[in-house]
Amino acid sequence: MSAYELAQLNIGVIKGPMDSPVMSEFAAALDRINAVAEDSPGFVWRLQTDDGDATSIRPFEDENMLVNMSVWKDVESLNKYVYSSAHVELMRRRREWFERMPEAFLVLWWVKKDHRPTVAEAIEKLQRLRADGATADAFIFRHAFPAPDAGLVSSAVSFTDECPA
Repeated sequence: MSAYELAQLNIGVIKGPMDSPVMSEFAAALDRINAVAEDSPGFVWRLQTDDGDATSIRPFEDENMLVNMSVWKDVESLNKYVYSSAHVELMRRRREWFERMPEAFLVLWWVKKDHRPTVAEAIEKLQRLRADGATADAFIFRHAFPAPDAGLVSSAVSFTDECPA
């Protein structure tokens, strides 16, 4: 069993305030989708306020930039949630709520078990991915790397799509 878990950050620029008509369906779906994540095999943790909300966490200068951060048992668990659960319904409609991002908006990286990454740590990983491309330190689904204690050097997992939201 690995001593590592998979952390993920994805960001997106919303098309209006969370309480605006353009965001109403997305906002209404968040509790349900978060519950799906929390009930998914391999889910470990997600970033949220004491009220269970992550949409009010705005670490960027752009107030319309949302962050989503979570920790999972492994790449396969996160991939299954992203592409094979009710979450995919929101992904299909993401252009209704989010602006197109010209740069990488998703980053994956390994953390020691029981470590909960900070938003600053996650942003640094995203910046590293943008600067260096996928490495064992910061990667994407399509170029996933095994956990550091897996004993492998090269990319071992390959998925065809990226997590857009």
